[in-house]
Amino acid sequence: MGTTLCERCAELVEYLIAHVRRVSREIVEKIKECIQAIDHCCCMKRKRNGTTPRTFYKPLVQEHERLAAQELLQYLGSGSEFVLLGNECLHALNILAVSENHELQKSASVYLLHLSQHLPAALPSEFLEPYPALLWSCDLEVQRTTSLSLVNLLVEHNVNKELAVQMGMLEPILDLLESGDSTVQCNSCACVAMLATSDANREAIMAADGVLRILVLAKSYDPRIQRNAIGALLNLTRSEKVVGALCQEGALPVLALLLQSEDFEVQFYSCSALRNVAAMQKHHTRMLGIGDHFLLKSLLSLLSSPVEKISCQACLCLRNLSTNTRTQEELMALGCVSPLVILLRSPAVEKSESAITLLSALSQHPPNRDRLVEEGLVHAVDKLLLHSSSNNILSLGSITVANLSTTPTGQQAMMDSQCVFRLLEALAPTSTREEAQLCVASCLHHLTCLEMLKTHIAEKMTTEHISHLVRYASQAENPELSFHAASIIGELGINVAPLLSPHSDAVLEYLQQFLKNQEVRFQQLAIATLSTLKNDGCFAAAVSGSAVQEQQLCKVQAQTERTSDLLSMFPPPSPSRTEQPLPAQNLD
Repeated sequence: MGTTLCERCAELVEYLIAHVRRVSREIVEKIKECIQAIDHCCCMKRKRNGTTPRTFYKPLVQEHERLAAQELLQYLGSGSEFVLLGNECLHALNILAVSENHELQKSASVYLLHLSQHLPAALPSEFLEPYPALLWSCDLEVQRTTSLSLVNLLVEHNVNKELAVQMGMLEPILDLLESGDSTVQCNSCACVAMLATSDANREAIMAADGVLRILVLAKSYDPRIQRNAIGALLNLTRSEKVVGALCQEGALPVLALLLQSEDFEVQFYSCSALRNVAAMQKHHTRMLGIGDHFLLKSLLSLLSSPVEKISCQACLCLRNLSTNTRTQEELMALGCVSPLVILLRSPAVEKSESAITLLSALSQHPPNRDRLVEEGLVHAVDKLLLHSSSNNILSLGSITVANLSTTPTGQQAMMDSQCVFRLLEALAPTSTREEAQLCVASCLHHLTCLEMLKTHIAEKMTTEHISHLVRYASQAENPELSFHAASIIGELGINVAPLLSPHSDAVLEYLQQFLKNQEVRFQQLAIATLSTLKNDGCFAAAVSGSAVQEQQLCKVQAQTERTSDLLSMFPPPSPSRTEQPLPAQNLD
C-alpha cells in the first residue's frame, strides 16, 4: 500500500527534480560548447572538393522556423504597433522561442526587447507565452536579452505581474538567479523585485524557495546585483508570512550588516526592510539580539545620514522597535535624544516629522520625560510648531507636549517657551485638519487641568482663541472635539469670563445641549461650567433666568438620585480593585 509524502518531503522531492533539470540543462550546454569548440578546431576541418568544411554539430533549421524568422524580421522592419502585435507575429515568436537553434531564439528575444522598449501601452497577455521557453534557453545572450525585456515591461507596468507568474515565468527566473553571469543575475533579481510588489506573488516566491536564493545574492560583491537583491527583500517584507520565512533563513543579520554599506541605495532598502519587520513586534527579540545592541547603534548612526530618506527610515524603524520600555531605556542610554533633537530642527519636513514620531513615543514612558526636557525637547517642539504647517507634526507635537507637562520641570519649560501660544494659534480651523484640532484641544485640556499652567494659558488667550473654542464646543457632530473645547472653557472659567461675554448665548446653548446628552461626562461638565459662570456678572442673570435650563437640571438631579438609590442596593467595591490606567496612544 502506497504512502503519502508529508509536505516537507514533497517540497524536497520538488526541489530535487528542479535541481536535476537545471543540472541536466547545464550538462547539455557544456556538451554543446565542447562540440562547438572541437568543430572549430583545425583538426576537424576537411576540404572536400574545394567545398566549405563540414560543421560537426549545428542544429538544422526547419523550414517553418526559417519562414517564421523571415516573417519576424519583416514585422520588425515595419515599425507599426498594429503589425508588431499581430497574430502572425505572435505565431512566429512562439515557433522561434522553442527552436533548438540559438540564433533563432536570439531573434525572438531581440524582438521582445524591441517591444519592451517601444511599447506605449500594456503588452497583450498572449505575448507572454514565448517568455518561459526563452528564459529556459541555454544560450547566455538569449537569457540576457529576454530577462532585460521582462525587466523593462515590469518596470513600466506593461505586464500583469500575477499573470506573469501564472504563465510559468517564476521558476526560470529564480533559476537564473544562480547563473554564473552577473548581467543575468542582475536582471533576474530586478524581475523578482518587481514581481514581489504583488501580494500573491510574494507567497509564490516563498513557496518556490526564492527567499534563500535572493538572500544569497544580497551578499554579492557586485553592487548592481546586491542593490536589486535588497530591493527584492524589501518588497518581500511587505508580507507577514514571508517575513517569518526571511527570519528563519537568517535575513536579519544580513540586513543589519548592510546598514553599514557604502551604497546609499543598499542602506535605504535595508533600513526600510527592517522597518517593515519591526512593525511586527513578535520579531523584536530576534532583531534586538543581534550583537551588542548592533542594530540600535547602526540605526542611530544613520540618523545623521546626509541622505534624507535614509535618516527618516532609520527614525521610523527605531519608532517601531520602541514599543516596549526596555528598548526605550536602551535607546536613551545610547544617547538617542541629541541626534533626534538635531533632526527635529531640520528644515526638511520629512526629517522633523520622523523625529517627532519617535520622540513622541519616547515621551510616553514617564522615566524618560525629565531627561527629554533637560535635552531641550520642549524648546525644540516650540520651534517646530512655529515653522511647520504639517498636521501630522502638529498632532505629534501636541501629544509630546502633553506627555512632558506631567512633571514640574516640564511645566516650567512650557511656561518658559511659547508652546502654549503655538497650540492656541493652531486652533484656527482654516489651518488644521479635524484630527489635528482634536489633538491640540486634548492637549490644551490637559494643560488647563494643571494649576501651574492654568493662569499662564488664560493670559495667552485672545478673543479669537475663545471664538474658536466656542465654535468647536458647539459642534455636536464631533463630540470629542466638542468635549475638550468646552472643558478648556470650563477649566479656565472666571479667568476668561470677559472674553466669553460676547459669546454668552452660544455658551449657554451648548451647555444646555450637554445637559440633555446621555453621557454623564457631558452632564457633569455642563453643571460644573454653569456653577462657575454664575459667579460672573455677565452670565449670572442668564444662568439663573433660564427656565428650560432649570428644568433640565432638575431632570439630571432626579436621574442622579435614582442612580444613587440603585447603587445603594449593592455592597461597595473592594478597595483592592483599583482603576487601571489607560494605555498610551500607539502612533504608527
